[in-house]
Amino acid sequence: MVKSKTTVNKTKMYYDKDANARYLKDKTVAIIGCGSQGHAHALNLQESGVKVVVGLRRGSKTWEKAESVGLKVAETKDAAKMGDIIMMLVPDTAAPEIYKKDILPVARNDKQTVKSLVFAHGFNIHYKQIVPPKTIDVWMVAPKGPGHLVRSVYRQGFGVPALFAIHQNVSGKAKQLALAYGRAIGATRAGMLETTFKEETETDLFGEQAVLCGGVSKLVQTAFEVLTSAGYQSELAYFECMHELKLIVDLMYQGGLNAMRYSVSDTAEWGDYVSGPRVITKETRKAMKAILRDIQSGKFAREWIQEARGGFKKFKKIRARESQHKIEKVGAPLREMMRRSRVLASTEKNQFLPTLL
Repeated sequence: MVKSKTTVNKTKMYYDKDANARYLKDKTVAIIGCGSQGHAHALNLQESGVKVVVGLRRGSKTWEKAESVGLKVAETKDAAKMGDIIMMLVPDTAAPEIYKKDILPVARNDKQTVKSLVFAHGFNIHYKQIVPPKTIDVWMVAPKGPGHLVRSVYRQGFGVPALFAIHQNVSGKAKQLALAYGRAIGATRAGMLETTFKEETETDLFGEQAVLCGGVSKLVQTAFEVLTSAGYQSELAYFECMHELKLIVDLMYQGGLNAMRYSVSDTAEWGDYVSGPRVITKETRKAMKAILRDIQSGKFAREWIQEARGGFKKFKKIRARESQHKIEKVGAPLREMMRRSRVLASTEKNQFLPTLL
C-alpha cells in the first residue's frame, strides 16, 4: 500500500461552535474568479455579513452577471489590494499566471497587515506552481461539493462539509480565520476536517481519476459497449448502465454500501458480491496504485501543466472524441424525455395541491 505522510494526527470535525465569526469582522475577502465555486463563496460570505469584492479581468463575461446579483466587482489586481483575505477560485492551470501578475505584487508590498492567500484546492501550493512570500498566511478551505451545491444548501440553512489546511501561519490566527471563513460559507454547519495541502491534493486527484470521473466514466461506457455489441437495445443499455447509477449512488450517499445493499434486491446484492471482484481485479488495484504513484511523484501534475502550456491540444481532442460516444447520442433524447415527464408531473401535482390542502 502506498502511504502518504501528513502532519495532522487527529481526526476531528469542527462545527459552528468551534468557529468564531469575529475573526472576519472588519476584513474584506477578495474572491478571485466568479465561476462555480467563486459565485457561491462570494454570495454566501456576503449573506453572512462579510465584506466581499470579486476580482475579474476587465471585459470578463461574468462581470455584469456578478454585479446583477449584488456583488461588488473590481479588476483582479484592485480586488487583491482591497482584500485582507485573497481567495483564489480560478482554474488550477490559470492560477499561477494570475498570481504572478496581480496577486504577488500586492501580497509582497503590503506592510499594514498580514494578508491571507487562500485556496480551495492544494494543487498549486503542493506542486510549487505558486510559492508565496513567507510574510503572509496561506491556508485552504475546500468544500466537498460543486459550487451550485455550496450555494443551494447554504440557502436552505445547511452546509456542504469542507476540508481546511494551514500552510503558513504568520499571523498566528490562520486556523481561526480558516474556520471563520468556513462558517461564513456554511461549511461548519456540516463539519470541517483538518488536513494538509499534500493530503488534500493527492487524495482529491486520486478520487477524481480512479473513481469519481475516470473510473466511473470508463466503467459506464465499457458496460454500455458490452451490452450493445451483444445486440441489446441501446436505450435499454443506457438505462441499465447510466440512468440507474444515480439511484445506487444516492443510496450509498445516504447510508453507505450496507444501506445500498439492503435497499436493492437479494439478487442484485448477490451479484454485487460475486461479480464486483471480477470487474475490480488485482490488475485494477495495481493500476490504481500506479495512478496514486504518478500523483505522489508529481508526474501527473507535470504532464497536465505541460498540456496546459501547449494550449490543451490533446485535452481538447479527447474531449471532442468523448462527446461523440454513442452513449451520449442515445442518452440526450432520453434525458429530455425524462425532463419533460418531471415537468409534467410537477405541474399535475401543483394542480392538485389546493384541493389536498
